[in-house]
Amino acid sequence: MELLEAIFTRRSIRKYKDTKVSGEKIDILLKAAMHAPNAGDQRTWHFIVLTNKEKMLQIPIVHPYAEMMRIAPVAIIVCGDILMEKHRGFWQQDCAAASQNILLAAHDLGLGGCWLGVHPIEERIAGIKEILQLPENIIPMSIIPLGYPDEIPEPKQKGDADRIHYDSW
Repeated sequence: MELLEAIFTRRSIRKYKDTKVSGEKIDILLKAAMHAPNAGDQRTWHFIVLTNKEKMLQIPIVHPYAEMMRIAPVAIIVCGDILMEKHRGFWQQDCAAASQNILLAAHDLGLGGCWLGVHPIEERIAGIKEILQLPENIIPMSIIPLGYPDEIPEPKQKGDADRIHYDSW
């Protein structure tokens, strides 16, 4: 798949087939995540690959938009390590770029995924930290459930010409 095709056709997938995602594909997704741009090469990210169904079923209890975790075969939780920051306050951007790379790589590999925001909602952060037993310095940024799509939504046209400005507002 060409890059622009992946960007223009990627959609949030919330329904998955009951098919396991190979370790090889998960490794590719993690490699894509770690090739994301990041502030000052600080690489503040950590990734939790979640396959334990018991833990996955706990996620919708603390995240109101995570019902697809009940059927997704795997999820990657993208976290920031605030102790690794060289440039304070940029871990969120680092983790956002890594999350986007995971979603685009998943689409290229024939997988579907959905970005579930955790940070900055304190209740979600606390709930995910408890479920995954995260240390104090690790902040969950996003959860990306992944699997083989059991739905193929049509690509949306998302251009807003009135949001584009040249040289000044």
